[in-house]
Amino acid sequence: MTTVEASDRDHAYVLGHTDEEYERLRAQSRTWEAATCRLFDEVGIAPGASCLDAGCGPGETMRLMAERVGPSGHVLGVDLDAKLGRRAVAMLHDAGHRQCEFARVDLTADDPIPGAPFDLVYARLLLYHLPRRVAVLRSLWGAVAPGGQLVVQDYDLQTVSVRPELDSFDEVGRVINEAFTAAGCDVHFGTRLPDLFAQAGIGPPDGTDVSGRLEPLEQTHRMLTAVFTSLLPAAIAHGITSERQAQATLADFARDARRHPERPALWPLLVGAFKRRPAASAPSA
Repeated sequence: MTTVEASDRDHAYVLGHTDEEYERLRAQSRTWEAATCRLFDEVGIAPGASCLDAGCGPGETMRLMAERVGPSGHVLGVDLDAKLGRRAVAMLHDAGHRQCEFARVDLTADDPIPGAPFDLVYARLLLYHLPRRVAVLRSLWGAVAPGGQLVVQDYDLQTVSVRPELDSFDEVGRVINEAFTAAGCDVHFGTRLPDLFAQAGIGPPDGTDVSGRLEPLEQTHRMLTAVFTSLLPAAIAHGITSERQAQATLADFARDARRHPERPALWPLLVGAFKRRPAASAPSA
């Protein structure tokens, strides 16, 4: 299958489009792979099924879908970042997943989703970043085939912490939270998923799932530093920090991570919600 091209409009993704950010996205996807696989196993993805990955990024979740649906299935990834989408499909095709393709779709502009409806419509860490979240979720629900599933996973950042506390850790968290908020993101969005389902007219989820990670500060330092670095241009633009302050913060954080590498740190919660669309009624005799 081929990559579907679209026009190259500007994309307001606050974390940017550098190669470093793309690597961060791949690492993030792999970090949460077990949590996503658990939800896929919960809802069931049959061989031959059609799947949509909304906000597919580097294609790591498309790979999980392709492994489940097999060569007779179909996996479409949609994203605004055409460069990243093309790379994802090339990677998947090289790995033998020829049932995968990509389309550049702006879900916030009501662009039609090619190939709908799907047996599975999935979005992870997408709605968190978007305006018109209710409208986008309603559009995703509309792309679910009768008997199909909608699965959404998104962050709640309120749990991010280290014990005992560290001033450098708290400052990194402050900059990250304020930069996301200034860019229009909802840092507590994950725990609001059931309410969003209701606002979109979908009804209460059939089930929910909450995943967390408690990791040594040495590992958490790498994750938070990568997010901080990707967000830094936005944080400076909004007056949340300065280049000089940011470099001092990163130096203090690196020092504390070296001093206390085993100190336990809690990551964001990844909250999931899923809903099956009722199967079409059989025609009356």
